[in-house]
Amino acid sequence: MQSREEWLENEGGYGHIQGTKPQTLAFAIEDSPAGLAAWLLEKAHGWSYCQTDVLEYFSTDDLLTNIMIYWVTKTFGSSIRLYYEARKSPLRFAAGQRMSIPCAVARFAKEEPMPPREWVERGYNVVRWSEYPVGSHYAPIEVPELLANDIRQAFLMTTRKK
Repeated sequence: MQSREEWLENEGGYGHIQGTKPQTLAFAIEDSPAGLAAWLLEKAHGWSYCQTDVLEYFSTDDLLTNIMIYWVTKTFGSSIRLYYEARKSPLRFAAGQRMSIPCAVARFAKEEPMPPREWVERGYNVVRWSEYPVGSHYAPIEVPELLANDIRQAFLMTTRKK
């Protein structure tokens, strides 16, 4: 696992542009299927365990499905808007303030950056914390059964009557 600083240096540029100029990026990407594909394929390569050609790591069908979901629905812009909103109005808890709603966290091996569990638990009612030696930002494609099972288990834990 790399340090947060190293990850931000190598992979964090997207967060800066999405957090400061989301509309400019959205117009450029939503006007160009090649641009959208390039953006998403570059992220698939950098945020997964892919070490060579992204087309050797992921199936063409999976990659094209991901691209087409954004293209057909024209939701690239709305999907990145969160970065801008979070930058303008960051979530901050007052001393002792916590979210009381139960939550679960699935920590996949290559999902960066990720705050330490202790930090998350300061502000959230974490009822399930799972750490996996596999998977990345693309866990739904890489390890779908593992993710689905984790969601099922989390749902069961957070909905049990006390």
